[in-house]
Amino acid sequence: MKRRSYGRNAGLTLRMLFTTGLLGLLYVIFAVVLFQVLNFGLVPMLVIVIGLAFFQYYTSDKLALAAAGAKVVGPDDAPALHEMVDRLCAMADLPKPKVAIMDTPVPNAFATGRSPKHAAVCVTTGLWDRLEPKEVEGVLAHELSHIANRDVLVMTVASFFATLAALLTRFGLYAGMFGGGYGGGNRDNNNGPPVWLIVLAVSIVVYFVSFILIRTLSRYREFAADRGSALITGAPEYLMSALQKISSQMTLIPNRDLRQVEGMNAFFIIPARARSAAAELFMDHPPLEKRLAALAEIARQMGRPVA
Repeated sequence: MKRRSYGRNAGLTLRMLFTTGLLGLLYVIFAVVLFQVLNFGLVPMLVIVIGLAFFQYYTSDKLALAAAGAKVVGPDDAPALHEMVDRLCAMADLPKPKVAIMDTPVPNAFATGRSPKHAAVCVTTGLWDRLEPKEVEGVLAHELSHIANRDVLVMTVASFFATLAALLTRFGLYAGMFGGGYGGGNRDNNNGPPVWLIVLAVSIVVYFVSFILIRTLSRYREFAADRGSALITGAPEYLMSALQKISSQMTLIPNRDLRQVEGMNAFFIIPARARSAAAELFMDHPPLEKRLAALAEIARQMGRPVA
């Protein structure tokens, strides 16, 4: 059996498609409500949406690296890291992304970029210092899987429309409450509920449901990237070991350092501040135990040793 056939999970793929479909349907319904209730012009809205989407699409890798304070390094600056990325890219049949290092003791890594040809992979100094080379390879393969699956683009678009919906709702809410517009605050000048109250109610529902769907989609894509790492390296046990080390070492990092990188949690392979498993519905990463169990199953399929 070829390596690429290991770990295929049609159920996970269907769940991701279903979640994405629900998210798209939610935004369509929300747009229709805005058009009907607030009478927004279609052309101005499209100009705003397309303009912001293009900006985010073409600058996603630069924005993420700048936000993290990461520095792009060449082969002369980090030869061992570049050799790892070169080897993994050859194994995964991917173009080589930019390689960056983030100077922080927090052990972690992330990938960013709109496509495999315009991407960057970043590791922290804490990760490089604390993990064995094979474990670092497992982490890098996970991040390369995100790039291959265009996960950064998918999640950026999903989150972008949720943010846009919130901004448009706020605009309509303020206009209805303080602008005196929309029929004096009442729909169609009758005794119906005020426009701003309708928009507020719809916005709360849309934001809550989209929040849950985006977090669910993010967790599915983390499982897929873990599986991708196992397929690229052929050794899921190294990623399992890396995830366990990162999680355990995170408790040794001073809170000041954790707070400094907290804004990158959605990108990191493991959040700098993990939440309780009881709140899994609101997490953007699956619980560590579930990730390890899924990797252990792939390892058994491959005939690899599992501790």
